[in-house]
Amino acid sequence: MKIIVADDHALVLETLVAFIATHPDMDVRSAANLDATLELIGNEGAFDCILLDYNMPGANGLEGLQRVLEANAGGAVALMSGNVARRTVEQAISAGAAGFVPKTLSAKSLVQAIRFMATGEIYAPFEFMTRESEDTSGLFSPRELSVLRCVCDGKPNKVIAQELGVQEVTIKAHVKNICRKLEANNRTHAAMIARDRGILAF
Repeated sequence: MKIIVADDHALVLETLVAFIATHPDMDVRSAANLDATLELIGNEGAFDCILLDYNMPGANGLEGLQRVLEANAGGAVALMSGNVARRTVEQAISAGAAGFVPKTLSAKSLVQAIRFMATGEIYAPFEFMTRESEDTSGLFSPRELSVLRCVCDGKPNKVIAQELGVQEVTIKAHVKNICRKLEANNRTHAAMIARDRGILAF
């Protein structure tokens, strides 16, 4: 069974690869970014199962998943993450992913999940998929949610102000509050966090 573990965190990558490699029937490769993953597929053909880190450099969320799915035609590709919204996982599975593997999963369960997905089945932990979505009702005001949606659409403050009928300085204040509440470094970071947490229906 040919497997790729794709993750930019060296310790996570080395630990997972080392454990999977202890199973005689599993031939595992490692990749630190999306391009390396695609290169492996190009050089060695389709893999039976690929574990793809959702936040890996170059992945661009579900866009990277789609590229790997297309390249690994016929092989299972699953999302792997330590922090991702249930909505994102549902979208990934709808797009053709073989499932979702949380980084909190035990090593033994991980191997079982790989075997399961490699046979064509879909894997997602029951506890994760039945967990209530994050409650953001008390985190943002309705106006802040409107601004956040515009930020996620890539609109500049001036355009957002015109659309919402307020002064640009007001939008700047909203963006500042949004970044503070999400503990984001800037508006781009805030948009990424909002998408990962499924705060808005994208």
